[in-house]
Amino acid sequence: MLRRLILVSLLAAAGAVHAQLPEPVARALQAAGIPESAMGAIVLRGGTPLVSHNPDRPMQPASTMKLVTTMVGLDQLGPVFKARTELRSSAEVVNGVLQGDLYLRGGADPDFNEDVLVHMLEKLRTQGIRKIRGDLVLDRQLFQPARTDLGVAPFDESPEAYYNIIPDALLLNMNLLRVDMTSTGGKLKLGMLPQLERVTIESDMTLIDADCAKWEDGWKLPDTTRKGGKLTVRLHGTFPKNCSKTTVINVLERNDYTERLFRSTWARLGGTFTGTAREAAAGASASAPQAATRLLAEHVSRPLAEVLRDINKPSDNGLARTLFLTLGALEPDPVLGSRPIPALRLSSTPVASPAVLPGESLSSDAVAPPPADAASVRSAMVPGGGDAATSAATANPTATRAEQIIRAWMQRHGIDDTGLVLENGSGLSRSERVRPAQMAGLLQAAQKSLWMPEFLTSLPIAAVDGTMKRRLKDSPAAARARVKTGTLKNVVAIAGYVPDANGELCIVVAMINDDRTGNGNGRKAIDALLDWVASNGK
Repeated sequence: MLRRLILVSLLAAAGAVHAQLPEPVARALQAAGIPESAMGAIVLRGGTPLVSHNPDRPMQPASTMKLVTTMVGLDQLGPVFKARTELRSSAEVVNGVLQGDLYLRGGADPDFNEDVLVHMLEKLRTQGIRKIRGDLVLDRQLFQPARTDLGVAPFDESPEAYYNIIPDALLLNMNLLRVDMTSTGGKLKLGMLPQLERVTIESDMTLIDADCAKWEDGWKLPDTTRKGGKLTVRLHGTFPKNCSKTTVINVLERNDYTERLFRSTWARLGGTFTGTAREAAAGASASAPQAATRLLAEHVSRPLAEVLRDINKPSDNGLARTLFLTLGALEPDPVLGSRPIPALRLSSTPVASPAVLPGESLSSDAVAPPPADAASVRSAMVPGGGDAATSAATANPTATRAEQIIRAWMQRHGIDDTGLVLENGSGLSRSERVRPAQMAGLLQAAQKSLWMPEFLTSLPIAAVDGTMKRRLKDSPAAARARVKTGTLKNVVAIAGYVPDANGELCIVVAMINDDRTGNGNGRKAIDALLDWVASNGK
């Protein structure tokens, strides 16, 4: 409580003394026609506010929300936490034949790709298994519901894109197809990996005279057709002549993808499979197969500290969303690396008290309404309120538990969670909200964490790597600032650590929510703040 009071009093003082934005930032906003009211910003040096502008306004954070997920995940699960994928069965092996079903059990493994599947199936072959007589049971039940991707409207006009993948606990190879496109002599040659049983790729793309670097300008949404047991992926649009490009797409239904990759891989290893692939029964406990089966093969992911770099530096939405759900589904195990939480015990305490409700727009000139009481907000969020709110939590217990864990972590660190809205933990959302003061509080808490080195290492380095690689090359912040970025339509944001001119580390948080942030306009204002901090020695 004392820390919370100190932070609140410091920010209140800053609001009175430092409300004015630094002149380079104000100038960049003015040049872009973005009102200063559209920006929230905080700069802290040694706990002393240098800038505090709209610190308590709930704002869309875009991918800076990943800092909430990764810091809480690191603190809750630990840097050596590892996720698991398992092949299990209760059937006997007789003369090289597995006499029953084979369970492929998902454990939210971020490294579960085609190479991992090959190695796991090779382990079956080394045990003398050459034929599987039962079915392949796809167990995604670690997360509840097991499939949140079904029936969800696309986030934007590119549902096939990698950044739009909605994870589950058994997401193989991120469900991606790698497509190689080469046009020579008036013909377009296509290649596709991985090789999937009875899946081919075709194109009706028109070859045109165009800049190869701008090939995506002619790209149209691919589709998939089914004829009997065959699937055909078809590309549409235009493609430049004399051009070679590679892209990845998510267009196959994930059960199709997993079954066909399993079949083609098992066949290449000399195995025979006579069954079909089917999902584990809905609502089944994630630990049920383990209790009644024996382990045949497994894969353990890299430690969480390594995975964090793959989340924050390139801003990977799928991995961030997986970690968010992992918080509500798994706990550390000193031997296994992780194990399912025995039961999803949902607190009766409401988990949302946002000053801006999910789905509300936040115009550049809007002033956020005062925080509502938790009960009325919960009722407003779910049609009918009350029991309906409880039903909503019950319908998505894994995400609800993850949210409870994040809010409890904030409360333990003296951070007021009023106004915080969590949806998937990645920032790829129009609902998620965070106040600049909350983000600054999280970065302060991270500095005191045992795992601050691991957290800091995951952040993009200005002018060096990740999403900051091409930014601030001529600034004193280059190679010194470690900053998470965030970008959505009408949103730009940053949050991280910037050494000032004297080498003292400053916490910097800035978010702009405005229709005019595009074409680099919002980014210029954000970068002006980072440069100002790095140049400031007073």
